Amino acid sequence: MSRNILCVVEFDSYPDEVVSRATWLAKLHDLDLHLLVSDPSTDFLGNTYVYLLEDFRPIADSIKEYQEEALGRLMDHVESAGVSVETSRSTDRHVADMIRREADARQPKYVLKGTHYHTPSERASMADADWDLIRDLEYPIWFVKPIRWREPPVIVAAVDPLHAHDKPAHLDKRIIKMGQDIAGKSSGDLQVLHTYQRLDEIGSRVMWAFKPEKLPIEKLDKQIRSEHSRALKILGEVCNVPASALHMLPGRAHDVLPSFARYSNASLVIMGALARSKLKQRIIGSTAARVLDYIPCDVLVTHDK
Repeated sequence: MSRNILCVVEFDSYPDEVVSRATWLAKLHDLDLHLLVSDPSTDFLGNTYVYLLEDFRPIADSIKEYQEEALGRLMDHVESAGVSVETSRSTDRHVADMIRREADARQPKYVLKGTHYHTPSERASMADADWDLIRDLEYPIWFVKPIRWREPPVIVAAVDPLHAHDKPAHLDKRIIKMGQDIAGKSSGDLQVLHTYQRLDEIGSRVMWAFKPEKLPIEKLDKQIRSEHSRALKILGEVCNVPASALHMLPGRAHDVLPSFARYSNASLVIMGALARSKLKQRIIGSTAARVLDYIPCDVLVTHDK
């Protein structure tokens, strides 16, 4: 069983919020905390010809001094909460690969990392470290956003009980179990959301028939809703989720989920992601990657591994 949480500290990505969330989570689960300071720019400023230029030395030195002071303040915050903490540093420019190596070495319960708004070009290329980690990190990755963490927290578990997006059945159970674990320990409120596409949202595929005939739209739409509702109810019964906490809304997940999180005043959304190659990920996409920028709270992504 894992006895630690790995917290990635990036000084340009909300380090106070990230460490605060990691400290709360470590205390909640009675785990140790490891702060992994990731700053590729330090390597550029300190170990290249740039440092040899007289004008750059004060800049490099002031950055290092600031980081030392900031790290000391962050560690004081963790220790004052009664959480055991240790640190390590990395200047590796391949951040996602570095995080994977550190996670494999420490086998944490969670990996926490700050996230920022991604430009359209970053989303198109999926070259950013966040996309890389969503794609194939073997450990649950918790993306922290600069929001006020509510206590007790509202946690939204996004599920797909009909496995319409190739997600295996056990992934939904894992998502709910994570939510129940966090909510149970923090006296939080777990809400389970399933989105489905109504017949008129599925698109022109329904028009491709061998014979030009009128489709019974209302009947088919009712049947679709009934099938999804039944699957969600069964999932809730299997996972011991009360019916009042089960929600089913029409629409595409990447459209509905951010609105539901905002409406629910959620502090955390838990989602699943499939391990795919970079090429297949670009073709098929990922709901977690598509909504990461738009969900107004933290996002926890777990995989089917």
